[in-house]
Amino acid sequence: MKFLTFIAIIVVIWGVGLFAFADRVRGYTPAAEPARADAIVALTGPSAERVNAAIRLLEQDKGERVLISGVNREVRRQELRALTPGSNRLFNCCVDLGFEAEDTIGNAQEIAAWADAKGYDSLIVVTSDYHMPRALTEIRAAAPGVELTPYAVETPSLDNSRWWRAAVTARRMTLEYMKYLAALGRALVGGAAYERPATEAEAPAAKKAA
Repeated sequence: MKFLTFIAIIVVIWGVGLFAFADRVRGYTPAAEPARADAIVALTGPSAERVNAAIRLLEQDKGERVLISGVNREVRRQELRALTPGSNRLFNCCVDLGFEAEDTIGNAQEIAAWADAKGYDSLIVVTSDYHMPRALTEIRAAAPGVELTPYAVETPSLDNSRWWRAAVTARRMTLEYMKYLAALGRALVGGAAYERPATEAEAPAAKKAA
């Protein structure tokens, strides 16, 4: 009986945490106008909207450069620029591409390396609303001295207080919550050993040093 009671308590705590997480996700949008930071980072995702939002912030002078983290290795710079509305001049001069990241931990490593190389102390983080809590947790673990400002892209299907009634939205929110708990667990025990890979902007210098 005590064991069953313990399990029931754990389930209740987990359920309360899930709904608190969902409220936090929904609270990220609509995104407030961010104060200017040293730079802007965008974590790639299922659509181009995250990158587009980061470029719009760059056009508004919210940071001096943008890092697009997690770019597919097969995507060329010209192809990405063609998909992104805005100034070609700004894209050519002030946008760096990171090709190393394959997941959110990789994004955090890539962002930390870039911020360290550039000497940036504050970043605006652009990603989807549901992904923002985990992204912030991983980036803080990789770059603990950097100030982070979230700028979330809204996921329309999650903009509903009864998200749990639809299987698709319930699954997405629950899966992301579990990933977030795992990220929190890593942060609490000290995080992973973050190796900092070179971004596109750093690669030439790294080759010269070698």
